[in-house]
Amino acid sequence: MSNKRVEHLQKIKDAIKNSDLSEEEKSNAWKHIEEWYAEDKAFGTLYEKLAEISPKVEALMEELGLI
Repeated sequence: MSNKRVEHLQKIKDAIKNSDLSEEEKSNAWKHIEEWYAEDKAFGTLYEKLAEISPKVEALMEELGLI
């Protein structure tokens, strides 16, 4: 996961922790963050595997705005 994404997730986590949300709302928010993190991590793994196939994949992903 990129440093920028990690920073954004940390800011979100801090905001939730320091909010006046109920414990149930905080719990639900954490679950969503964990899902986003897993999806983002999976995308990074997929990208790395695709990049191993050919250097052209990186250029293609850039053109698509995915990286």
